[in-house]
Amino acid sequence: MARPKAFNREEVLDKAVAVFWATGYEATSIQDLVNGMGIQRGSLYATFGSKQKLFLQSLDRYGKVVVKQFLDILESKVSGVEAIELFFAQLVEHLLTAGPLRSCLVTNSAIEGGIRDEETKQKVLHLLNALGNGFYQALQKAQTNGEISTELDLKQLASFLTSSMQGLLVMGKVCSQRSVLEDINKVTLSIIK
Repeated sequence: MARPKAFNREEVLDKAVAVFWATGYEATSIQDLVNGMGIQRGSLYATFGSKQKLFLQSLDRYGKVVVKQFLDILESKVSGVEAIELFFAQLVEHLLTAGPLRSCLVTNSAIEGGIRDEETKQKVLHLLNALGNGFYQALQKAQTNGEISTELDLKQLASFLTSSMQGLLVMGKVCSQRSVLEDINKVTLSIIK
């Protein structure tokens, strides 16, 4: 009879997310994961399968926790423009305060493994599409409220904001100057004003 697991799956998955987020897929060894997750190697394989399968599950978990927090920001205001402004302001705060978890697991994964691995590419694309849809809904709200022109193409604008977010996250990996990051935001947000 198999021994029951002595750990909470979501808690150890959150720890795996942190390990991959801090070091990336390629640089993370199984031993790094065992140490970071606080479980035995056999438990890791029995519960999550391979390193690749654990990584894909980590991307799913990241989407449910971290991406959802940012999507919630886009839904948090009556004003669509204010919600987008808050989103980008919170992104700067994240970049300045998150330590080794600066940037974004989605961004890091797109840069590191998105081209070589189709499953990772599809997961990353799904999460980027979710963020793009969040921007689109905030823009629809802004347009309905008369905050932005009705002549703007909201799909194009949502794609632009998603791309700008990714650029800011990449810049934030190497730049910790608040003024630089906030200036990037000012230019990005000037498009919707």
